[in-house]
Amino acid sequence: MSAEPEGPRLLPPPLRAIRAAFVFFTRLPVGGFPYRKADWQWAAAHAPFVGLVLGAALGFIDRTLLPLGALPAALLVVGVSLFLTGAFHEDGLADTSDALGGGYDTERVLLILKDSRIGSFGGAALVVSIVGRAALLAQLGNSVAWAWPLVWCGARVGPIWLMAALPYVTANDAAKSRDLTRGGLPQALVASSWFILVAVALVLTGRFTFVRVAALALAVALVTALSGFRYWVRVRGITGDFLGATEQLGELVGLAVLAWKI
Repeated sequence: MSAEPEGPRLLPPPLRAIRAAFVFFTRLPVGGFPYRKADWQWAAAHAPFVGLVLGAALGFIDRTLLPLGALPAALLVVGVSLFLTGAFHEDGLADTSDALGGGYDTERVLLILKDSRIGSFGGAALVVSIVGRAALLAQLGNSVAWAWPLVWCGARVGPIWLMAALPYVTANDAAKSRDLTRGGLPQALVASSWFILVAVALVLTGRFTFVRVAALALAVALVTALSGFRYWVRVRGITGDFLGATEQLGELVGLAVLAWKI
């Protein structure tokens, strides 16, 4: 993935990385290979934009399917989301749950993370994530069309901040995403900017109140901080699976905030 392309002028890495982000985080055939190391490093900054684009499409589908019933529609669209992303973040959640639930020391945690099989902790976590998100989406009514892009964008900001704050503990020769995870503070700030733009737009158009969106941002930030603390205590850093798990927790807590009845 990190081969250096040769030839004519290319967009600068921060811009070309938008396309690279869709390559890395989705199954969409956007092409553009080969990408430079700098392109992959900046790709993480645009993960929230990927969430925004996919979330907008999924929200439209969910809203369209509401005549089937809110819960059936949400479950079907969550299934579509798994197809579009290759269950990328769900895989991280399952592996993280197995590793932190069954690993008694750092070596064991990292060993379980490399195991492609799913254990009881991972299976249970997937059920909670998929059913939990569908149930929360079903509570939102017509607002579900706007909840998808807001939450999918916001949940992808936290992992980028963890990349900037904590060391990556997977050995370089074993890490599939080693170039992408080398992003730091600049990438985290760009990722946050994507969410701020979406949040401001939805507040100004009256889709959600400022208080609701602020509560969502605070909840996601808190979950990210607590998750990061847990990763630091267990292995003194992060892995790609940990980042995926953090994104899933961000989706759950973000949807919970939007669905909370006041």
